[in-house]
Amino acid sequence: MLKNFWKIALRQLGKQKFYSAVKIGGFALGIAACLLIGLYIHNQLSYDRDFPGSDRLYRLTGYMPQDGRIRRAAGGWPALFAQALKTEFPTVERTARLMPSTLFAGAGSNQLRPIESTQSTFEQGFAYADSSLPDLFQFKMVYGDRTKALSEPQTLILSRSRAEKFYPGQNPIGRQIILNDDNSHPWTISGVMQDPPGNSHLQFDYYLSLTGHELWKGEQDTWMAGNYDVYMLLRPDADVQKLAGNITLISKKYWTAEMVQKGVPDALHVLDKLGFMLQPVSDIHGTADIEDMMTHVDRKYVWLFGAIGIFILLLASINFINLSTARSAGRAKEVGLRKVVGSDRQGLIRQFLLESIVTSGFSFLLAIGLAALLLPYFNKLAGTSMHFPWTAWWLAPGVILASSLIGLIAGLYPAFYLSAFRPVQVLKGDVSRGARHSGLRSGLVVFQFTTSVVLIIATLVVYGQMHFILNSKLGFNKDQVLLIEGTGTLGQRLPDFKDQLLRLSGVQAVTNSDFLPISGRKRNGNTMYRVGREKLDPGTGVQMWNVDVDYLKVMGMKLADGRNFSPTLASDSQAVIINQTMARKMGMTHPVGQRINWGQGQGVPIIGVVEDFNYESVRQQIGPVVLMLGSWTTTVAVRTNTTNIKGLLDGIDNTWRTFSPHQALRYSFLDESFAHMYADVQATGNIFTSLAALAICIACLGLFALSAFMAEQRRKEMGIRKVLGASVMEVAGLLSRDFLRLVALAIVIGSPIAWWIMHWWLQDYVYRMTIGAGIFIGAGILVMLIALLTVSWQAIKAGTTNPAGILRSE
Repeated sequence: MLKNFWKIALRQLGKQKFYSAVKIGGFALGIAACLLIGLYIHNQLSYDRDFPGSDRLYRLTGYMPQDGRIRRAAGGWPALFAQALKTEFPTVERTARLMPSTLFAGAGSNQLRPIESTQSTFEQGFAYADSSLPDLFQFKMVYGDRTKALSEPQTLILSRSRAEKFYPGQNPIGRQIILNDDNSHPWTISGVMQDPPGNSHLQFDYYLSLTGHELWKGEQDTWMAGNYDVYMLLRPDADVQKLAGNITLISKKYWTAEMVQKGVPDALHVLDKLGFMLQPVSDIHGTADIEDMMTHVDRKYVWLFGAIGIFILLLASINFINLSTARSAGRAKEVGLRKVVGSDRQGLIRQFLLESIVTSGFSFLLAIGLAALLLPYFNKLAGTSMHFPWTAWWLAPGVILASSLIGLIAGLYPAFYLSAFRPVQVLKGDVSRGARHSGLRSGLVVFQFTTSVVLIIATLVVYGQMHFILNSKLGFNKDQVLLIEGTGTLGQRLPDFKDQLLRLSGVQAVTNSDFLPISGRKRNGNTMYRVGREKLDPGTGVQMWNVDVDYLKVMGMKLADGRNFSPTLASDSQAVIINQTMARKMGMTHPVGQRINWGQGQGVPIIGVVEDFNYESVRQQIGPVVLMLGSWTTTVAVRTNTTNIKGLLDGIDNTWRTFSPHQALRYSFLDESFAHMYADVQATGNIFTSLAALAICIACLGLFALSAFMAEQRRKEMGIRKVLGASVMEVAGLLSRDFLRLVALAIVIGSPIAWWIMHWWLQDYVYRMTIGAGIFIGAGILVMLIALLTVSWQAIKAGTTNPAGILRSE
């Protein structure tokens, strides 16, 4: 019996090649989308889970109220914090410090060369680390012992790919490299690790030893400077919540005590609002609201994409149902004859369910090929590096189980629907009973297009917000600013280099500063007070940036009050310019002429107030900023006023070679770096666009199925109308009108749903676009046009059919 069912199922697929292709292809598209989204979710949830003890590994984070919200941060802990945790709490088994920040030379990025080479290359992915960190994270070593590799001063571990770049086919242990042309402090390679896996939040190629290293004299012996991320491995019996609460005792015992000793104003209460949490390392990648130097995704988007994947699979299943019932008239007589010769309903249900499972199986096989083919494109969209799991043990049994289950579920309605035909009616040619079920089919199409409308509106809002960000008032001019990197190696020759740049045609102004109004650049943290009110007012947390006299000119920033730094006034080296937010935070109505300090002393005078400017993502509010004159820098910014960028770059390159012949020129543009800050928004938009296009494609297949079904149901009616004089366009319009009503209903239902979802999404941004009516009107018109084009083929076909052929049997 089963063999006979199998033959009939294959015969039916071959008999209706077009509909079988549409049915299998549409189903395969939905399954492929689900597979890709499933791989993405698995990838995002697998971060930092694939080594022993990962479930006991935590990162220290802190939180405190600020500007009406809770600010959470993971970095910036004092050097002594890690050891204090291990000493004070027996449940803390091991600790390790990491400094990924670009605050200091050695972290972030560097000019690097083997000691025997004269040519430096620019390398990224540096971090300072304790000797315990490689073993804490179970680094897989190619050469060297991970427990000892960073135990000596001036040693480093590098990744396998970096080792191959500089020492191809060799064991580089013991070889030395030079960072930033500092020949007096070579670094010795003590270990080579495997490249960091893609599902680790630690994406560094170089780890520099903190053993015996000080960022400045005394930095390792004070609680007054915070530069580190702190990780800890807890014992299996540790109470995480209790431990987090008790860390406050450590801060008071050591941190507050040192502040009191050094005369910090109101030292006993500075840390009152600071609380502590222990964040599992497996949560770091998926938690986007904690400030650190890592790359994150927001886990709510991961689950949102998962929900969209399920909806797309539902759309594909709906198509399967509609395409099956659309061809019901063609199989009605088959059902009638089978019942006449003795087939019972249960046998017919089994037959139709097996056909559904066979179709689902073919769809799954096609979907696997499509998913593997589209994976590189999806990786590019999502910013991932996933591989298709061809060798995974679960792939074959998973495909068999899933295809059977989905085929069974999707085939239930068609099976019960088709098997219920009465032999007497269908053998007379009466299959009109399907009209009683038109409400269900119409509802399924409305559901499909509602989903499509939501995705299209979401896509328009994402791109609208991106346009709003890139074109909103930022407080600085990001256009036509060229950034030259690696200038820290010029040392005392930096002023001469700047002078030579100013002589080039197309150069308007030049400044040097590592502090730029884009994410990923140098940042710091200071607490400042109004002179004379140190014990009356709480300190204000500020960003203190070292700049030069041309910084405001190059960045296109405007003064709201006071004046800029002057190159002719030596006193300006001890003066500051603050932003408007700083003035408001300190309660200054007329800040120019007033003085601020770090808690004691005469402080420094305020000579100007710059208009507020965004220096981080527009997801965050603008914070207080203090600008001071400073000299050491690794970045020079050039304001250009020429359209001949290539000619200008050639001139800059020639100038650079005269100052640094062993170091290639590295440059970027400020507007491109600014756009990169919102790469996640762009990626979200791209994914939404792809999913929206897929959803509308699947929905159109469903609409095509329903239009075919309705044309088949109403073919006699259309024949009679044509005999009575109806034109082709009248017949086509009659059929199309019903479908467009369904699409209009979907637009009405989907628009408020889309508004609610995207209003929730925009809450992540302090500065955001307004969702106007134009977005909904545009999406509605687009969906209507697509639907009209989809049904017009079947409608026109029905209108041009010869009525004699339809009515011959009457």
